[in-house]
Amino acid sequence: MIAVQERFGKITGNIAYHAYQSFKTGEVSPQLAHQIGVELAQKMWSDRYQVLVATHFNTGTYHNHFVVNAVGMWDGKKFNCNEGAYWKFRHLSDKLCAEHGLTVLKNPKGKTPRKLYFAEKNGEPTRYNLMREAIDRALTMSTNEKTFCYVMRRFGYVIDLNPYHKYATIRSVNSQKATRLYRLGEAYDRKSLYAKMLENQRNNWQEAYRLYGEFTRKTNLGMTIQRRQFSLKGSFKSVKKVTGLRALYLHYCYLLGVVPKSKPHRPLSPEMREAWRFLDRYSQQVQLIAKHKLHDLPAVGAFIGKSKEEIKLLTDYRKTLYERPVP
Repeated sequence: MIAVQERFGKITGNIAYHAYQSFKTGEVSPQLAHQIGVELAQKMWSDRYQVLVATHFNTGTYHNHFVVNAVGMWDGKKFNCNEGAYWKFRHLSDKLCAEHGLTVLKNPKGKTPRKLYFAEKNGEPTRYNLMREAIDRALTMSTNEKTFCYVMRRFGYVIDLNPYHKYATIRSVNSQKATRLYRLGEAYDRKSLYAKMLENQRNNWQEAYRLYGEFTRKTNLGMTIQRRQFSLKGSFKSVKKVTGLRALYLHYCYLLGVVPKSKPHRPLSPEMREAWRFLDRYSQQVQLIAKHKLHDLPAVGAFIGKSKEEIKLLTDYRKTLYERPVP
């Protein structure tokens, strides 16, 4: 690839492009995955551009990486990596997978931000992970849709499984923005949820009823009712009874719900559970402020300006390293 770029005098700028293609876990062998990758490269770039196809399994799922020389092998023209090329690559990949009887995603999620991807992979309480956790727990004690939606509401989520709606959705009780369930994964779409509830009806109904009974005896997530015990000296017979106007007043207070005062159930906010992921960031910001004594806005502005200058110097140096020809 470097020899082609040197021959046409195009050794600066973008020297290569990267693409990838993934398959559903357990559907392909390494040989088939690589074969499909080579076929895709031939259909996408033919013999005009040099392409390296590498098949990996480091993530637990077979996937192909494509490294494409940015310079054409015969005419020296650079590859136009635009949105049209992306859609063409995706269409060819879907077509090849369908020809080999493999799964083709109908509603791809798009690219997940890097930080969010690794946070979810590490099991941190991201928004989607909290939703999956709540759904998994609610399904263990649900044999029908009504019970499932009730338990999810107690967990702080509103579920919409209306069959007349195009997509089943989930949202926090504190938010009006809903998330389509299929975005959580195939195991969390409407069809899979109903299948799990039907399985509980047939095989696990006793365990589901037991878990649901334990759940309804709790006042909060994981918090059981603490029963208070009191001791009375003497006898109830000798206790002076409340009578007259005061007794009537207390009676109406009880009917109106004034006494005894009971706090309504407030589910633990999923947003609060997710927020702890950012505690490290806030801690680092506080340490940075203390270290550089950033006590006012001018000091912050000066620090930002100095940091930008340092970043620019490092970026320019990195650029020279990128453009340096490889021996």
